[in-house]
Amino acid sequence: MSIKEKLKQSPGLKKLALYLLMPRHQARPRAWVRLFVNPFMHKKGKGSLIRRRTRMDVLPFNTFTLGDYSTIEDFATVNNGMGAVIIGHHVRVGIGNVLIGPVRIGDNVILAQNIVLSGLNHGYTDPDVPIAQQPCSTGEIVVEADCWIGANSVITAGVTIGRHSVVAGGSVVTKNVPPYTIVAGNPARPIRQYQPSSGTWEKI
Repeated sequence: MSIKEKLKQSPGLKKLALYLLMPRHQARPRAWVRLFVNPFMHKKGKGSLIRRRTRMDVLPFNTFTLGDYSTIEDFATVNNGMGAVIIGHHVRVGIGNVLIGPVRIGDNVILAQNIVLSGLNHGYTDPDVPIAQQPCSTGEIVVEADCWIGANSVITAGVTIGRHSVVAGGSVVTKNVPPYTIVAGNPARPIRQYQPSSGTWEKI
């Protein structure tokens, strides 16, 4: 049995481990975790860059990977507390983006500015319990290779953006996007799709 599984089965040990890793009522790791643990637990590829003003709320018990020649720009936030954050090669995570795992991003993806990808949902169904105290659920967000996500977009938990697709700026994506498709709106809907037979992006 792994250490992670043992902690899940022992509420007391889990509470102690979380206290040692991050301050109470906080979502970011303690300084000693950031400085002495994470560099050995998480992978940064060749030529990759995390800008100085990025908030890296990554903990050692879930995966964080940044591929070769990928960049996370200033004022972005990355949080793997509820699930892995895996970023491929040659990816640009733009200024002010928020990535809350579980999130998986393929190679050659462009994320513009102020985008939210959150694989986390808060529980709310019990009206007698504050939402902040109800159990959370997760659904992995997958952005396949060669996609472009426009500024101020929101991608919700469990959504897959198919290969070489475009999400127009300001869109809220609540359903899967097929490959080679452009979506726009709130909720986002397909507006164009690539047709191999004609070699053009045709209106839907």
